[in-house]
Amino acid sequence: MVKLTGAEIVVQTLLELGARTIFGYPGGAVLNIYDEIYKSKELKHILTRHEQGALHAADGYSRVTGEVGVALVTSGPGATNAVTGLATAHMDSIPMVCISGQVPSALIGNDAFQEADTVGITRSCTKHNFLVKDVNDLARTLREAFFIARTGRPGPVLVDIPKDVTINTAEYSNNGGQVDIRSYRPTNKGHSRQIRRVMDEILAAKRPLVYTGGGVILADAAEDLTTLIRTTGMPVTNTLMGLGAYPASDKQFVGMLGMHGTYEANMAVHNCDLLLAIGARFDDRVTGKIAEFAPEATIVHLDVDPTSISKNVVVDVPVVGDVKSVLEALNVMIKESDFKEKQPDLSDWWQEIDVWRKRECLRYPAKEDVVMPQMVVETLFKVTEGDAIVVTDVGQHQMWAAQYYGFDRPRRWLTSGGLGTMGYGLPAALGAKAAKSDQPVVLITGEGSLQMNIQEFATLAQERLAVKVVILNNNFLGMVRQWQEFFYDNRYSEVDMTVTPDFLKLADAYGATGLRATRPEEVEKVLRQAMETEGTVIVDIHTDREANVYPMVPAGAALNEMILL
Repeated sequence: MVKLTGAEIVVQTLLELGARTIFGYPGGAVLNIYDEIYKSKELKHILTRHEQGALHAADGYSRVTGEVGVALVTSGPGATNAVTGLATAHMDSIPMVCISGQVPSALIGNDAFQEADTVGITRSCTKHNFLVKDVNDLARTLREAFFIARTGRPGPVLVDIPKDVTINTAEYSNNGGQVDIRSYRPTNKGHSRQIRRVMDEILAAKRPLVYTGGGVILADAAEDLTTLIRTTGMPVTNTLMGLGAYPASDKQFVGMLGMHGTYEANMAVHNCDLLLAIGARFDDRVTGKIAEFAPEATIVHLDVDPTSISKNVVVDVPVVGDVKSVLEALNVMIKESDFKEKQPDLSDWWQEIDVWRKRECLRYPAKEDVVMPQMVVETLFKVTEGDAIVVTDVGQHQMWAAQYYGFDRPRRWLTSGGLGTMGYGLPAALGAKAAKSDQPVVLITGEGSLQMNIQEFATLAQERLAVKVVILNNNFLGMVRQWQEFFYDNRYSEVDMTVTPDFLKLADAYGATGLRATRPEEVEKVLRQAMETEGTVIVDIHTDREANVYPMVPAGAALNEMILL
């Protein structure tokens, strides 16, 4: 037991909890903490150029490692700049802890310089938040924050620390991060009777479909999912957040479902007699018109979060528990039963799916003089041999990346799914590369999204982190323009982006390499050059200005009402 200042307790507790890299931006309210970081040889701090960048970087770090990402920001505008990053992580269930500075306790409520009601502001976009009023509570609060962030349904937790708490002293001892919160007891083990009901439903189904979301990846349950799919012979579809949970190259994978999902995936959902949802939350981009979602199916839902079950879609068989634990139990149950003798023949169902596959819903026109964005992603997959960590921003390029870059492994796909945050990509790629320095990290982005947090190129340069940035540059806010084409009679209101930086000069300004392609035959050459060049590379690829993402389910329509090319 030693006596430490609050600032020393912050650093020591972070180390105790396994944090070794944090992202942040200093300011007056957190100077004492930064002084202790300066003295520490074990805690690496990466200085981003904006607090939003720090939160997205911590988010990206968490997604590729499975660890709790950590960000540190100052009071007032530092904390409010962090809100978008917190909301992004909250919607995608990413375990993260954000430490924010606060004005001294005596000044709270006095409209002091750089004061904001951070707890009030972030209540709706965090899993939980704390205001530490006593230095004696500081270590315990940080331990609880990490525990809450990574257990149950993961999510971001904010810890707001007044400056005087970082100055005051208290006794500290390393307890190995042990936590006991009486009011927070996540259910990890699914009920065995409910799991048996799941097996019984699979045995009764002639047209089953497994629908998986990001929860499979968050639970590190991809291997268990693969075992289930290959044992039962069922088709499987992933949400945008679930890509990589099951190998995209496998014949049992029918593609992504939802608004921009494949024809075969959406038709399978519409016609299945059993829908087994695992670690998914029935988001509106997945379900389309809820009244006509999986109309013929018995719906089974496996999820760690009881509040997600029957929230959007009423389910027939709920199973609350950690996805990995439940899948392990289900696989054992199947293995120890006479499952193969009882399971119905699924060959007719697969024949029906194969008919839908023959529609080739992801085909696109080839043009001699214009680069098609879909071809860029396909070529990137070829050049990287499908083995890159791929990060995207939000928009058309995000959907093309999801459709045309096949993910065979989890934690290789980073995107803002729930909140749809433009500007997420570059700092998230930074965080991913900081965590996985030995692996290629590629950001697929648009000229609109990239400019929202473009300042983080300076962080990449300062930290000597190499990210390959591929811009699908159509000089439009592409997804908004697509909606205006489809639903607003081609009235392209405020989507023109013809005035953008010269990205080659921008690359030079940030000490990166700039490359450009304007014709189809140039694409593979510049992508190979980018991957072979040391350091950060910005590849500016001019694409068809009015290419659209197909298939598309219009908002409010059913999944079988797709717009195809």
